Amino acid sequence: MDLSLMKRISQLGSKAPKKEIQLRFLKRLERLLTNGYPLISSLEIISWDKQLKPISTSVINSLKSGNTLDQALEKENFNSIITSYLYFVRANGNLQANIEKCISMYEQRVHYIKKFQEAARYPLILLFIFALLLYFVKQSVLPSFMDLFNNSTETTSTVMFSVILIDLLGRFLTVLALMTVLFLVTWQVIKHKFSIEKQIKFYQVIPIYYQYKRMQISFLFATHVSSLLKTGMSIREILSNISLQNKQPVLAHFASLMTKELSSGIYITSLLANLPLLDKQLSIIFQKNADVNALEKDLSIYAELQTEEIHRKTMKVITYIQPAFFIILASFIIFIYVTLMWPMFQLIKTI
Repeated sequence: MDLSLMKRISQLGSKAPKKEIQLRFLKRLERLLTNGYPLISSLEIISWDKQLKPISTSVINSLKSGNTLDQALEKENFNSIITSYLYFVRANGNLQANIEKCISMYEQRVHYIKKFQEAARYPLILLFIFALLLYFVKQSVLPSFMDLFNNSTETTSTVMFSVILIDLLGRFLTVLALMTVLFLVTWQVIKHKFSIEKQIKFYQVIPIYYQYKRMQISFLFATHVSSLLKTGMSIREILSNISLQNKQPVLAHFASLMTKELSSGIYITSLLANLPLLDKQLSIIFQKNADVNALEKDLSIYAELQTEEIHRKTMKVITYIQPAFFIILASFIIFIYVTLMWPMFQLIKTI
């Protein structure tokens, strides 16, 4: 087993702090930095909270060992959204502003997860009840039907057909659930072994996820370029910094491609328009803005609008979960009802 896979498995097995703990830690750190406390002093004050003390103590030790804040939080298994965003503190040095944006992004993610859990709770309960009903029908009702209609050859064949249909439905739902879980777990473990190009092609096969990923990558690109432009860095230096980070592999890959374009004497607008996970509007923004200040302002506004768009579309998808599931479940129930009643109609015809 290679080292990268071992590292991945160990990360999956390690226990990360709860989402609420991560948010509370970041909010307290941001508040103390706003009040003028240095980073180490802020972490020492955070350690007054018994629940946060193990994290803050570990982060202090990690920082004193020469690690950056994002590396220290990564060792504590903080969410990748947090560590990937704080990576750019190394370049822009604006820790407080980065933590503020990081809190906003992570709070939004926690909100989406909570809404999704609320939307999926009742459908999952109904799915469990439906599975029990299906098992009961298969084990008790259909055998009784077989005994009841044993004297009628035509009705018996109908019951047999109903048994086969319900059995196929049960097997289909079981296999579908197992394959979904297996695929999600396997993808999380092995996706890092695939090249970025193959990962992007895979994302394109799933339309809804591809659209979300496109908005996310476009937002991250606009946000990081905008924040780094404020430091006075050139576009080449910014892209070089983005390409060196490994927490957002797709973004790093695109930045690397753009750096090569600039090295060849070609401006990045044409490449921006053709990259699959970047919005074409970014190419238009770069094309129309020769002034760095105007470019920074437009990218900042674009990032804000993209945040609103991500929120709108994500909430829209979540609100569709329950109705879609209820329609599918109702269709299954009607299917079972018709399957059970069909032999009865066949028997009535023979009377």
